[in-house]
Parts: sequence; structure tokens; C-alpha cells
Amino acid sequence: MIISAISAAQSPGLDDYKRAVAYQWGNLLNKKVFNVHVQPIWFSDSTGVAYVINGKKGKIFHKIVFDIVKPEPLFDQDKLAKLLTEIQKKEVKGDNLPILGLSCKNKEVVGFNFNNKSYEFNTKTNDLAEINPPDINEFESKSPDGKWIVYTENYNLYLKSIADGKVKPLSTMGKRLYEFGTYYGWSDIITGEDGERPKRFSASWSPDSRWIQTYITDFRHAEKMYLLDWSIDSLYKPKLLSYYRGSPGDTTMVRMIPVFYNIETGEEYIKYHLQSTHTNPIQYEWSKQNNVIYQENAIRGYQAVELHRCDLSKKNEELLYRETSKTNIDNYSSLILEDIGKVLITSERDGWKQLYMLDIKDKSLQRLTKGNYYVNQILHNGPQSGFILFTASGKEPGRNPYHQHMYKYSPTIGTTLLTPEDANHEISISPDGKWYVDNISTINQPTRTILKSTETNMSPVELSKTDVSDMVKDLNFKFADPFTATARDGKTTIFGAIWKPTNFDETKMYPVIDQSYTGPHTFMYPRSFISSLSRSNQALAELGFIVITVDGMGTANRSKEFHNVSYKNMGKNLEDHKLAIVELGRKYSWIDTTRVGIFGHSAGGYDAGHALLEYPEFYKVGVASSADHDFRMEKDWWPEMYMGWPVDSTYHRVSNITMAGNLKGKLLITHGGIDENVNPSATFKLAEALIKANKEFDMLILPSQRHGYFGIQGDYFTKKRWNYFVQHLLGAEPIWDFEMK
Repeated sequence: MIISAISAAQSPGLDDYKRAVAYQWGNLLNKKVFNVHVQPIWFSDSTGVAYVINGKKGKIFHKIVFDIVKPEPLFDQDKLAKLLTEIQKKEVKGDNLPILGLSCKNKEVVGFNFNNKSYEFNTKTNDLAEINPPDINEFESKSPDGKWIVYTENYNLYLKSIADGKVKPLSTMGKRLYEFGTYYGWSDIITGEDGERPKRFSASWSPDSRWIQTYITDFRHAEKMYLLDWSIDSLYKPKLLSYYRGSPGDTTMVRMIPVFYNIETGEEYIKYHLQSTHTNPIQYEWSKQNNVIYQENAIRGYQAVELHRCDLSKKNEELLYRETSKTNIDNYSSLILEDIGKVLITSERDGWKQLYMLDIKDKSLQRLTKGNYYVNQILHNGPQSGFILFTASGKEPGRNPYHQHMYKYSPTIGTTLLTPEDANHEISISPDGKWYVDNISTINQPTRTILKSTETNMSPVELSKTDVSDMVKDLNFKFADPFTATARDGKTTIFGAIWKPTNFDETKMYPVIDQSYTGPHTFMYPRSFISSLSRSNQALAELGFIVITVDGMGTANRSKEFHNVSYKNMGKNLEDHKLAIVELGRKYSWIDTTRVGIFGHSAGGYDAGHALLEYPEFYKVGVASSADHDFRMEKDWWPEMYMGWPVDSTYHRVSNITMAGNLKGKLLITHGGIDENVNPSATFKLAEALIKANKEFDMLILPSQRHGYFGIQGDYFTKKRWNYFVQHLLGAEPIWDFEMK
């Protein structure tokens, strides 16, 4: 077989660009592919479920009542359309009802939003009524017994008697920047030099209405990050934006101080010794017992977590559980089951994320599940019966370790598999835990959606199947392919996916593009059919590339040992990517490992920049968007979790900025101008370092965009990214003038 490289003679033409556009996720969903994922709407009374089928002829609303277990229309869509037409004086079609927020009280009464108003529709009588939402003041809280209202004024907390309207202050020390009964929101933006932050309120009543739990939010020593919005058409000076956000190692951060009030005595109990940052506040949950509250605290650095039972009347804290790690604690959670005197815990204490039951009285810890597999999510628990429904991946021998299944644990039987199909299972559970909807799929197996019982062996009821016929007919659709490779330790199997052009020719050689996100809190393998489409990697492949994604050691959803590889070592996460691409090149003659590109966003943007700086002989072209190029400039919690705290020399060692002099390939760095998640400062600082190192690079700032890119600006960036690879990796002449729709 003669192999020839893709060259300018095979440059992508306008038809290739049009096909790439057609494979953008927004141009596929419910246009070329239908029913990729069905989201159930459970009846509030647990007697049934509703769901929507998106077909070529529009939306069809269905329901299943559990007494019958047979699909039937949820309501008469044409009759509802007629009623909605009368409301808005403009035709509404029954096969395209523009309703949002669908809910179901029972088999006859559904609720929804239409034109920014709430409605209730009786499906039996076809009566439609507008529902006025209750007048709720989000800046106050009524006690469970209905006798009191707590609210804030002038940075202090006040208590008002509903019976006589009398008001008394609970706190008196509050002032601007030292504020009672509030919190600082993640995206609370302050406008101007001396602007006010958005108003927030926080107060939690004990069940017996005797206590209030809240926080003092202390801004006095906190530092801000800043942004300039240059994009506003009506302004001829940039708008100054700021927000409070600490970076790794900072002491100048917003502090959250727990405070409690006894309503009967007026006593104020402030836990000064338990100050935490606003990005990692201490969590509280009230007990049903008088004067008791549970307190959970992840210690800064995330190497220890503690669960306490606090008696407020005695001002003591009883330690129920403490977990420590030499690296980090990333997969701990607790669910308090006070009726049975237990706490359900997920922990990686034995090397895999598993389920444990803590006895509140004697503090003994019972293991519920055991094995070399990863518990993903607790879906339902029945405290009295003891059964637990959960999803896990990697438990079934010989199957993809990223595919999740659902299991039922009971004290008498142990763990039972409920979803035997060799595929990924996306599960939604009914409120009473008796039924579930399962979206079953893989990267190359379209979704089949079924309804099943968790209690009986009844045959599944099929709700839907994904329809890919238009995608096959109009776009010559081909499935992405899974692959495996061997990691840097020479023994661990890692998993990835590969997308080829639909006009793929095995006699040619194609450059490779690595879509990367090695952030240790997640993984990239597209375990479901929808995730194989929604990333739009097929679109990029249509321009003449092989696109891959792979999860190297250090990413999530495998063992703790696998995960720990990235701790204080995130700069080396791409080592396995290199090995996987080389292994693919040895296996497939059509992969050109001399032309390798990479792109990524956020932590993936760090990867793209780092690839060209750490491995300049291997990665030749990169597009790094909204990247955290130096973790010392990031929000505090994320790097402190994965790079450690206190900050040490490893932060400097893995910084893209300190490696700027290594650049040899073509690098495009981009950022949203008003990104408050990953501040643009790191991108500007990398640009300055590249300039000082006399390195040629490209830079794009999208002035109006935050962390994600949307609308016209998002399309502009996509075109820029596509053409950057076409020009510099494919070596072809790019086309700019084409529509993204």
C-alpha cells in the first residue's frame, strides 16, 4: 500500500468546511440526530413519569402511569397549542410547543412556563390556568413554626415577631466588609471603583425554630481580581469590574466565620476558631435533636476532612469522623441518616471510591462495598430497609472502566447489578426509588432509553431509540472508535477515542490533533453516545485530521493510585498522550506522528500551551483557550487540591510562563476579556514572557466573553481554531468566508 501525506493538493474545500459546520453539535441536535438522551419528569406523587420525544416531526409528550406501565400521550398537544395561541395572539403549533420547565403533579396536572409566566394545565379537563408564584423575599427567612422572620439590615441580622411586628437585633458588630447573615457568591461581580457587590442572604433555622445558623463574611483583608470590559457599544471608556478571589497560598481572602443564635435567649455563639475561605466554607446540617447540628470541614490543602456533631447548648464539638491523605481527598461525601443513627460515606480510604456506613453513637465504620471499582453516585437510599441504589464503573470484568452501571446494595444480599447490558448507563431514579429511566449507549452504540423497576423483574419498557438516519444519509456519518494504549508505567491500560474524516482514505497520512483536558477532577473519554457527538470533534476531523482524546494517568474515575500520579505533577499529565499517539502511529499507517497538534480550554488550555513548551519536538501546533497557564494565578481551591498547599517550587516548575523560552511550534493563545473564572492575567503574562523570549506566537482576545465563548464570538473562535490547524498543521490554505449555521 502506498501512503501519501495530505498536502495542499488535498486542501479542504468549501464543501469540507460546510460538512464540518454541519457536524457542529448545535447543527446536529434535533436537526440531524434525534432522541440522543431522554430526560424523565417524575410525577411529584411518584405514580408515574413523563418524557418528551424529539422526532423529525417535532416534540411528542408522553407519560407512563405505573399502574398501567404503558406509554400514552401526556396531554392533547393540539388543544394546548390552541389555548397558548389565544394567550399570545400568535399561532402555536402542537408539534412544537414552546413550553419550558415541565413538571407533573400527577397523571392529570402538569405545570410549565410559557412567555415568562407559569401555568398549570389539567390534562383531563383541558383547563389552563396561570399560576402566580408565591411572593418570596429571598433576603429573609421564616422560622419553621411560622412565628419569626430573620433578615439583614445595615450588615446586621434582625429578628422580627410575626405576631406583633416587634424587631430586635441579633448582631450588633456588623459593618461594611464585616457582614452578618450573608455570603459571597462565586460570580459576584462589582462594577466601578467603589461599587457594591450583589446582595446576598444566608440563614438556616433549626427544625424546632430555636436556633439560627449563618456566617459572618469578612472582606476586610481580602484582595480582588480585576477585569476591564471594553466591549460595551455605548461606552467609550472600559468598564471596571472586580471580584474577590484568592489564589493558591493567599491569606488575603474572604473569610467565612460560623455564627449561631439562640432565639429564646438571644445568645450569640461565634466560632472564630473555625474560619474558612468563601471558596471552601464549612458546611452545616441540622439534626432533628434539639440544640444539635452537624459540621463538616475540609481542611485547607484538602489532606484532611472532619465531620463533627455539635451541641450548641454545651458549645462542644464531638468528632465523629476524620479522614486524612498524603495527597488529597477529592472523592469524599457524607449523607446523614439520623433516623437510623448512621452516616453514609463515600471514601477512597482503601484505594478505590467505595461506600461506608458510620455509626453516629459508637463511631464505628462499616464497609458496605468492596472491590477494584469506582462508585460514581448515590442515587437513592432507603434508610429503613437499608438498600442503596448507586452507580459505579469498572466493577464488571472485561468491560470499559469508564462505563457506569447501576447497583443495588442491601445488608442481607450485598451488591446486585441492575443494569447488565455491556454499555454505559445514565440513570434517573424516581423519588421513591422504585423506578428508573436508563439511557443506554456507548461511543459507537446510539442511545436506547428504557423504564424499569428496581423491585421486580418486569421486562423493560422502551421509551425511545436514537434516530441517526438523517445523519447517515445527509452527512455520511461514521461512529467514533474507542482505543486503548499503555501508560508510562508500561503496564496500565489507558482509554481514548478517535474521530476520522467521513471521507477517510487509508492510503493517505493524516495529521493528528489531541483534544486535551487533563484536569484531575474529571476525564475525557466519551462514554456515552451523546458525548461522542457533543464535543464536535467530528467537525474538526472533516477538515482533514485525525482527532483523538485520551485519559492518561492522573485523571479521575479510576483508582486512587491512578489519580495520585497527577498530584504536584500536573505538568507531566501529557506524557501518556504522547505515548498513546506514538502507539497509534505504529498501529495505523495513516497516522502521521510527525504532525501533531493539540487544543484545549481552561485546564485543557494549560495542556495545549504546556504541550508545545514541555514537548516542543512532538507537539507542533497548539490552540490554548482560557487557560490557567500558571496555577499560582488561579482560584485557590483547584490548584491547592491538586498541586498542594502550602505553595512550593512545584508550582514554578510546571508553569507555562516559566517555560516560554522553549516554544518552537505555532501557538495561538486566546481568552475571554471578562473571564472571572480563569482571569485573563495569566494569558497576558504568558504573552509577555513569549515576547521577552523573542518567540513568535498568535493571540486572540474576545473582549465580551467570559470563561465560555458563545454566539457570534464563539463561532468566530471556532473558525479561528479550525483555520489555525488547517494552515499550520495541514499546511493548506484556509477558507474564512463560510457560514457557521
